[in-house]
Amino acid sequence: AVVLNPANIPEGLDDSKRLTHLQREALFLKILGSALSVSMASISAEGIDNSDILKASLEAMRRAAAGLSLPPKLALADGRDVPPGLTCEGRALIKGDQRSQSIAAASIVAKVMRDRMMCGCGGHHEHYGFEMHMGYATVRHRTAIEAHGPVARLHRASFAPFRLGCVEVAEAEESFEGID
Repeated sequence: AVVLNPANIPEGLDDSKRLTHLQREALFLKILGSALSVSMASISAEGIDNSDILKASLEAMRRAAAGLSLPPKLALADGRDVPPGLTCEGRALIKGDQRSQSIAAASIVAKVMRDRMMCGCGGHHEHYGFEMHMGYATVRHRTAIEAHGPVARLHRASFAPFRLGCVEVAEAEESFEGID
């Protein structure tokens, strides 16, 4: 969630998917340096499994909005749904990251933080190539899953190919306890 400073909006804000890695990184720094407030939130793989991806996404949006140091009067959400439980009015905007500068800024912050988290995961779990595919399955990643199984707290048991083998995720969790 980002509250932009209307007097200092970084140039080049756009849907994070339409920007290069270098453009996102540069804008990330400009957003953090100029925004009135920025907040980030995420939901664990287990949290998504206990709910569903849409509810988890909306909950992360709600948490991010709640974490802002400057409480918003209006929260704009990318997509069709307004996160339930907001402490202010909310509006959903389809393709919001292409229509709203604050949603674009939030999408850039979210993408950069997610990519950095994936790089960190890659350092702990070298076989999977997390730092290279940033959460999108590649042949290398699928091969590593077949060879080494899922990584507890990272792979969602509710997502293929684990849907039918949730026991394997639970067993793998025991072998990864103690890793931060």
